[in-house]
Amino acid sequence: MSTAFQEIQEGLQAAIEHAKGNNSKVILHKPHSVDVKSLRTKLEMTQQEFCAMFGIALGTLRHWEQGDREPKGPALVLLNVVEKNPQAVIRALAS
Repeated sequence: MSTAFQEIQEGLQAAIEHAKGNNSKVILHKPHSVDVKSLRTKLEMTQQEFCAMFGIALGTLRHWEQGDREPKGPALVLLNVVEKNPQAVIRALAS
């Protein structure tokens, strides 16, 4: 059996154990919620600037800021990274 196959098999087994609720080697990464309005204000950006910089629809941003909806999935991950190191994200997106 190849090493790659063994690693895939172990990963699948860990996923199955995790899905059953058993102890497993699965490491879950759950980004924390972000106060989007505070983050935008801290970056001294208008809603339009923030949306243009990070590829967010203006309507979506407004819903987040009004508390009607919460960022989820990749958007939440992006906002967590922006919160930690906004200049790195801005530099990466500018190149």
